[in-house]
Amino acid sequence: MSTTTTTTAAPISPAERCDRCGARAVIRALLPGGGDLVFCAHHGRMHAKELRAVAAEIRDDEGVLGAP
Repeated sequence: MSTTTTTTAAPISPAERCDRCGARAVIRALLPGGGDLVFCAHHGRMHAKELRAVAAEIRDDEGVLGAP
């Protein structure tokens, strides 16, 4: 399992909230069209496979996508 972390994706602010549930976001997926999605650890892990398939870049500020 590999995790992509780049410097072009902006750091996630503590004020940013998961697009699914409103919890604190820790993962930002930059989409090829320029938009982004942010997820909490739970939803980031839940959607990890799909995110890796479609995201141009993924910033994982807490390493949750690399966790078992």
